[in-house]
Parts: sequence; structure tokens; C-alpha cells
Amino acid sequence: MTAAPPPALARRLTLGGAVAIGLAAMIGAGVFAVWAPAAQAAGSWLLAGLAIAALVAFANAGSTAQLAVRYPESGGAYRYGRERLGEWAGFFAGWGFVIGKTASCAAMAITAAAYLVPPAWQKPVAVVAVIVVVGVNVLGVTRTARVASVIVSAVLAVLVVVVAAGVAAFVGAGWGVAAAGSEAALSADVAAEPITAAYGILQAAALIFFAFAGYARIATLGEEVRDPARTIPRAIGVAFAIVVVVYAAVGTAALGALGPGSLASSAAPLVDVVGIAGWLWAEPIVRVAAGIAALGSLLALIAGVGRTSLAMARDGELPRPLATVHPRFGVPHIAEITVGVAVVALVLVADLRGAIGFSSFGVLLYYLVANASALTQPAGERLVPRWLSWLGAIGCLVLVVTLPLPSILGGVAVFAVGAVIRLIVAAMRRRSGRRPGSASE
Repeated sequence: MTAAPPPALARRLTLGGAVAIGLAAMIGAGVFAVWAPAAQAAGSWLLAGLAIAALVAFANAGSTAQLAVRYPESGGAYRYGRERLGEWAGFFAGWGFVIGKTASCAAMAITAAAYLVPPAWQKPVAVVAVIVVVGVNVLGVTRTARVASVIVSAVLAVLVVVVAAGVAAFVGAGWGVAAAGSEAALSADVAAEPITAAYGILQAAALIFFAFAGYARIATLGEEVRDPARTIPRAIGVAFAIVVVVYAAVGTAALGALGPGSLASSAAPLVDVVGIAGWLWAEPIVRVAAGIAALGSLLALIAGVGRTSLAMARDGELPRPLATVHPRFGVPHIAEITVGVAVVALVLVADLRGAIGFSSFGVLLYYLVANASALTQPAGERLVPRWLSWLGAIGCLVLVVTLPLPSILGGVAVFAVGAVIRLIVAAMRRRSGRRPGSASE
């Protein structure tokens, strides 16, 4: 007996809403924290790492937009890989995204609480934050977009203050004078060894790329966007352009005000930027903005993981109930709530802020699948030149091998576990005469 096709999500998301969700994913806690580890890797060549990350992200955004026009469904690179490259490619993209980003959700919740409340309150507040964010998402994608718009507007306003403080510090004291006496040893100082320096720049690019990668959230929501063939490419392009400008301005301000040594050793770089400018009144505002930005990332992440889980469940790669769509709000509420429960559990048992490097590994392989999928599209479906997809694919491979070794090992372990689970489930289904993605069970 053939089952009825699964219910589709409601197409309610406009261009502005899609841009807001993409910006919330990209302008999250990363913009407040990524500069220190990137400066440790690249030293004074931090901005070169930023440029490389932006170039690879631009290539990936082009491939993602092109594929989203052809496959305006939930799932992003999971769907693209499955349709263009086969079930295993799609599975690895989806598995890496769901597992890695679920851990990232827990990290964002913990990070937000760390910025907003004293240590004794952090875990309870993180749990409440997850519950509230899931509640907003379950009420419909338009509410998600409205909340994302408010968060992004507030964070951008604070980042303008940070950039102005960086300019004031630079004009008042000169480029990086704050770090003139710093004796910090940078792992990739260009003055030392060219090969080591190049490696450090690429490692910084890999770390910064992770902060750029939120435009995938727009693609994962493809089934809920109005007029997706026009809206998705435009939303990705607008969100990406805004974020490149923001990151370039903030990175330049931080490097100019603090210098590479102090920036590399800073626990809160953007707070230090306003502090060195003498704008002490702005320090608590920047801290609160970092917490709010983390909540914005959490909002977009849970939405993206829920939609990818929905797509995988439809194909039998995850339990079927995750494909349930709410009859009123038109969202995958079972998937959203399940993700929320998993995130709360992670928040309660571990502090993942320093233990989710494999998420960078996963997101680079996710985009590798997207670029490889775009390369298989015929000329009539192409929005970007083929060489740009090749650039994105090669860039992802180069950046993934320059990640810190623990991140690579963690990522390989996560994918190995996923492969074993899929093989076991497939064997069990063969014995019962079923297969992943079958319409009758």
C-alpha cells in the first residue's frame, strides 16, 4: 500500500524574513568570539584569513543558491546531496549538520547565559532560553523571522558602537598601539616561517568561515519561502553581503585597536575594544549584545536543524515521526521539540563551548557536498559559473585539513558513528523487507 505524500510546510516566509534569519545565524556569538583564536593562528595577517574565508563562503553561497532554486525544499545540502550524488552523500551532509549543529545549539545557549547572568544561574537560564526559542519556532516561521529581525537590529547597533570605538582608539593612539608591549607569542607570525604563516592564515580562515556559514539556514527553510526561485538567491546574496561588510569592519577595528598580540590573548575582544577606547559605559552593553546574539544564533540553528531532521525523516534516515507537520502553524513541531529536548540534555550534562570543534569540520564537509552537487547541474540550471563551485569545493577541502587536529579527529569520529548506525539500520530493514526512503512501512 502506497502512503500519501508527506504534508508540505507552509510558504509564509518573505524576502525580509529570510534575510533576517540568515543574518541571525551569521551575526551570532561568533562575531564576538572568533577574533581571538583567529588572531592566534594568523597574527597580523588576520584580515587575510578573513578575506579567504569570505571568498570560500561566497563560492559556497553561489552553489547553495543555485541548488535551492532547483530544490526549494527543506533540508539544504542534505537534499541536494541525496538528489545529485546519492543517498550516502546526502546522509553525511545531513548527519554532520544535525549532530554538529545540535551541539552548537547547546553551546550557544550556554554562551548566551554566560554573558547575561552570574555563573550560578547559567545552566537554568540556558535551559529556559532553549525552551523559549523552541516555543517561538513552533509558533511558525514568520514569528521566528520577526524575533530574528529584532535581535539582528539590536546586535548591529552595538557592533556600530564597537567599530566606532575601534576607530577612536586607532585615531587616538595609532594602529595596534595597545599591543605594542605585548610579548604574546603568535602561532603563525609571518615574520617567522612562510609555510607556518600560510598554514596559520588558512587555519584562521577555517575558523572565521564557521561564523560565515549561517546562510545555509536560508536554504534549509526553502520549503517555507514564498516564490523560492527568486527569494532564496536574493536572500542569500543580501544576507551574505551585509555580513561581509560587518565582519570586515569589526575585524579591522579589533585588530587596529588591540593589535595581534592582545587580540590573540583576549577573552572578550570586542569588550576590550570599547575599553581601550575609554568607552567604559559601552562594556556592559557589548556583553549583553553578545548574549543576545548567541540567542539569535540559537533561534536560527534550531530552525535549521528541525528542517533538516524533517527532510531526513521523510526519507527514513531518521525516525518517521520527526516528519510530522503541525496542521495550524505549518512547522515540523515534533522535530523542533525533539531538537530542543536534545539541546536541554546537552546543556545540563556538559559545557560544550570548548568541545564542539567538530562542528567546523562538519559544516565544511556539508558545503563540500553542496558544491559537488552544484557541479553536476546542467547549464540550464546554473546561476553561477562552474569554476565558482570548483573554488568552493577545493576551498572547503583546504580549510578542513587546516583545522586543529582535535577538531578533525572529533569530526571523523562523528561521521564514523553515523555511518555505523546507518549500516545497522539498513541491515535491520533488509531483514524486514524495508529500505530507507520507502513509501510503505
